[in-house]
Amino acid sequence: MYMTFLIIPLVYALLKVIDTTIRDGQQSLFATRLKIEDILPVLERMDQAGFYGLEAWGGATFDACMRYLNEDPWDRLRRIKRGLKRTKVVMLLRGKNLVGYKHYPDEVVEEFVKKAFENGVDVFRIFDALNDVNNLKKAVSSAKSVGAEVHGDVVYTTSPIHTVDHFIEVAKKIAELGVDAIRIKDMAGLLAPRVAYDIVRGIRKETGLPVGLHCHYTCGLASLSYMKGIEAGAEFIDTALFPFAFGASQPAIETIYEALRGTGHLAHLNIEVINECADFFESVREKYKGYTSDATERIDPRALRHQIPGGMLSNLVVQLKEYNALSKLDLVLKEVPIVRRDLGYPPLVTPMSQIVGTQAVMNVITGSRYGMLIKELENYVRGFYGRPPGEISRELMDRVKPAVPPKELSFKDIPEDVRTLFKKEEDALTYLLFPQIAVPFLKGDLRTLQPNAKKNRKDIKWFRVKIGDEEIEVRIESES
Repeated sequence: MYMTFLIIPLVYALLKVIDTTIRDGQQSLFATRLKIEDILPVLERMDQAGFYGLEAWGGATFDACMRYLNEDPWDRLRRIKRGLKRTKVVMLLRGKNLVGYKHYPDEVVEEFVKKAFENGVDVFRIFDALNDVNNLKKAVSSAKSVGAEVHGDVVYTTSPIHTVDHFIEVAKKIAELGVDAIRIKDMAGLLAPRVAYDIVRGIRKETGLPVGLHCHYTCGLASLSYMKGIEAGAEFIDTALFPFAFGASQPAIETIYEALRGTGHLAHLNIEVINECADFFESVREKYKGYTSDATERIDPRALRHQIPGGMLSNLVVQLKEYNALSKLDLVLKEVPIVRRDLGYPPLVTPMSQIVGTQAVMNVITGSRYGMLIKELENYVRGFYGRPPGEISRELMDRVKPAVPPKELSFKDIPEDVRTLFKKEEDALTYLLFPQIAVPFLKGDLRTLQPNAKKNRKDIKWFRVKIGDEEIEVRIESES
């Protein structure tokens, strides 16, 4: 007598890995200075690694291409797309802010998304600094209408109002926009493993959508949170090749690969190819070492208290050193949570990290809390950036006078003399996003951009403050 056995093969859920090396990795560790010449030679091999996508565009890269690298961001995107046959091109989009630092009208949002897709973006990852879903609607609908894949971001932070249930509710609202996946964006590395498990499980249960994890290594929690998130059902993770990983960047794929060895989750990745690509980027690190700092490359659990993203912290250190005020760093770090509380606990991601950080510096160096209010903070209090997560302090509400929202420039507002500089349709978008940079860039007048590693780091906001008989200049620079 023979017995028949039914053999059921073990089926593992394959994780979709999005590599962030050439966007967030280099932005977090090397001030967004990675040139296209140091990307193109390795793209063919990265295309064979098995990654779901390469995050290659968006964030601060659009600005930095022109400001520092003398590169057309649209051309950069096209060249990267041509180098990838199997792997999707992914970009980070700031909702109504696009890749800028203010809101743009719907027709500009729609046209930008259309042109980004035409030039090579396959996956749009869209977030709003305040988790105000209204600021996501147009970007999401535009991306879906052109046939792109869309991941809606829930921006993670910690505060008395930011509970697990809060983030799940935000995810449910984003899901209603018709996105293809939900991503938890942990830009300051604050997400703890157990919380990651609960949020991922809750979002999966309530929306039925795939969930991704994007964590920075700033506080040392990211790899642990990835493991618990994967256990809860996360289907996407963001990692970087090790020379551009850890610190203020994402976990290294090599480490996550080893941690998951034998589970089958990453069986589709070619670790030999990944190692080759990592060796390539290790060789180019030397060119960019002038942009590194201890603040971005080390683990710093103090961020659990002040919540400042690593890149912004390093810039604060540099700026305070330049103005012989480094002794005030601890005061600034203590002031940031107070300002954030008074503003209703906004997540510290662009542009809120700049607004909160700048005001905290102003409070400290003037010795008067809110004695001088920056314009961006006033506009935030007026509601021009969207709906705050919590209540703004009564003191600030009383201090800020009502005003008309700033005009959102659109295509009809482009001066005729500027239009003569345009060589392609995308140039109009470039101008509307960054008019002060775009004009000299399009003219080829690079002297006005001053690509200096020491004096120009990311997007610079200048404030001149008088203390006694002395005037000092304070700079806060963009982080995304």
